[in-house]
Amino acid sequence: MARSLWTGSLSFGLVNVPVQLVSAVRDQDLHFRQLHEKDKSPIETQRWCSEEDKEVPFEAVTRSYELDSGKQVIVTDEDLESVEPRRTRTIDIEQFVDLADVDPIYFDHPYWLVPAGDDEGAARAYSLLLGVMEQAGEAALGRFVMRAKEHLAIVRARDGALTLTTMRFHDEVRPQSAVASATGKSAKPSKKELDAAVSLIEALAAEWDPAGHDDRYRKRLRKVVNKKRKGQTIEIEDAGGGEEPGAVPDLMEALEQSLAEARKGRGKAKGRT
Repeated sequence: MARSLWTGSLSFGLVNVPVQLVSAVRDQDLHFRQLHEKDKSPIETQRWCSEEDKEVPFEAVTRSYELDSGKQVIVTDEDLESVEPRRTRTIDIEQFVDLADVDPIYFDHPYWLVPAGDDEGAARAYSLLLGVMEQAGEAALGRFVMRAKEHLAIVRARDGALTLTTMRFHDEVRPQSAVASATGKSAKPSKKELDAAVSLIEALAAEWDPAGHDDRYRKRLRKVVNKKRKGQTIEIEDAGGGEEPGAVPDLMEALEQSLAEARKGRGKAKGRT
């Protein structure tokens, strides 16, 4: 069972709903330990002083902030404690927003927000808030402190429960103007090219099915581990695709060919159903 990462209350107005936070995603990657190849002993990480050429105990470690000038400012634990957010156990709702108005680029990590405790009052308050948010179709925007960091978060109803997603602050999102782009510098596509591209998108359109998209790399990696476990030899296959594709010489021809292949593929898929 998933472990609770935070327990407190969801607060809006004078209403407080006891809740706990459970991560909505799980790490399915294969993790490896680093070993000394000679004797297969685990590799340990040490804090090492480059000046004295010796190990430094944890209590003797401080930190610095690098300035643009190349100089550094020493920042102590006490300095950091002076600016830590006030440790509260509440998610303070500041406003309700239309979820469609929130750009997904601001979303960070998703969590399930579930009732805390078994008492009837907590369950009733949770059900009330869930029902209201399902009926209103609005999402709640608020703040809370977890692991000594203040987070901006959005709460919404999903599948009969509340979810909370931590969000990035506006200045953490890099503006498009700061990214090199050819937009507006190249010639505009013709109407014929636009129509062909729209037809290609329509041919490739399908209902979103999360189960239809697997982590193919993880599957291949797990096969390697299983073969190694059985003492089998791993053969390296040429995966191909190492060369970067060049620019399309005839855009219209490429669109028409892609559209024909997409329609052909969709016809095969229908034939299998």
